[in-house]
Amino acid sequence: MHTLVVGLSHQTAPVELREKFSFDPDRIMMPLRALRDTKSMLECVIVSTCNRTELYIVADQLHTGEYYAKAFLEGWFRVAREEFVPHLYVKTNKDAVEHLFRVVCGLESLVIGETQILGQVKQAFQVALQAGTTGTLFNHLFKQAISLGKKVHTQTEIGQNAVSVSYAAVELGKKLFTSFAKKTVLLVGAGKMSELTAKHFQASGVKEVLVANRTFSKAEELAAIFQGTAYRWEHLTKALLEADVVVSSTGAKQFVITHDMVKNVLLERKKALFFIDIAVPRDIDPSINELDNAFLYNMDDLEEMVASNIHLREQEAERVEVWIKEEQTAFREWLDTLGVVPVITALRNKSLQIQADAMTKMERKLPDLTEQQRRVINKQTKSIVNQMMHDPIMRMKELASTEEKEAALRLFKHLFALELDDAQADQPQEKMMPSGLPLPTN
Repeated sequence: MHTLVVGLSHQTAPVELREKFSFDPDRIMMPLRALRDTKSMLECVIVSTCNRTELYIVADQLHTGEYYAKAFLEGWFRVAREEFVPHLYVKTNKDAVEHLFRVVCGLESLVIGETQILGQVKQAFQVALQAGTTGTLFNHLFKQAISLGKKVHTQTEIGQNAVSVSYAAVELGKKLFTSFAKKTVLLVGAGKMSELTAKHFQASGVKEVLVANRTFSKAEELAAIFQGTAYRWEHLTKALLEADVVVSSTGAKQFVITHDMVKNVLLERKKALFFIDIAVPRDIDPSINELDNAFLYNMDDLEEMVASNIHLREQEAERVEVWIKEEQTAFREWLDTLGVVPVITALRNKSLQIQADAMTKMERKLPDLTEQQRRVINKQTKSIVNQMMHDPIMRMKELASTEEKEAALRLFKHLFALELDDAQADQPQEKMMPSGLPLPTN
């Protein structure tokens, strides 16, 4: 058995290509089962997000597994292979396992340490379980990966520090206000950055969003996104009186919010105002920082905070890398024991059969035994068998991860006279490709 991951991500493919390979989450069962029924495939999980589409596969052979995974993508999405293969990455066995661990920990994300991908991988695995496309290997691997992801996001601060300008603005606001529950955000200008920052504030619980823009129709459009209120440009001062947080990004060549304007607003409202100037050139007169109850942050402040937080995440990522190596070792040790499981099972079955036969003979020779005596003798003889088998089984598990594994297995079977059919291949029957998918020509 071999493990592969075949995929496209933001690291290897542009968005216009990635969007061609997006699976509908509400209809993922069909492609999952189609992939599982493809030749060479034994198990599969499909992870499909806005930043990545990945096929996780257990295949009987590496070459055919990779070939038919590419053929599946080509046929399912009807995109010519030469268009996407240059952007495709293929990772096998230990590299595939490491990649999955890195993905769930957020180390392969567009923003390092983001937590959303862990839930997406967990959901993908649960759907694959329901579809019946996983087995012994992936059931163990994905559960181990998800546990690792949870550990990383609960025991480190890799996802705790803002690493985008818009989210950093919210984090700064939290230092001023204990809660956003009763606060109002004013967007000055209707740019994309203002909109994104407002979305973060809204997610943090702000009560209301106001929008003031030179073109009133654009103010109305943006206000509608947040079920907020639009203000005409000449009513900007009135909007400032209503706001607690002001996000400005107009593209104007001179200050649109002046020192005197804010001074008069503060005298009337007698409450703190938090300004975020994300415009270049700046929209807000920096001298307002001299006013009581006025707090102004510009792009330099936010970018400095983001750079510091990225550094902190990178430091946490170094801890996570160590954990990933440990989990890889644990998985490899578990995988090595799979080969000895049939031998250990055969030994246990044989030893228990010997014990059962001995009990049958004893009961014939001692017919006057009470039921209580039979139970005691049965329990004790089973205990003797288990104790005798414990050390050989443990030694066999230890040898399973060494280079002498195959020779040790043969010796083990010979010493205990275990009847196993070595010629019986543990391979599934050959399967046909789903209808309409291309077959290899070589």
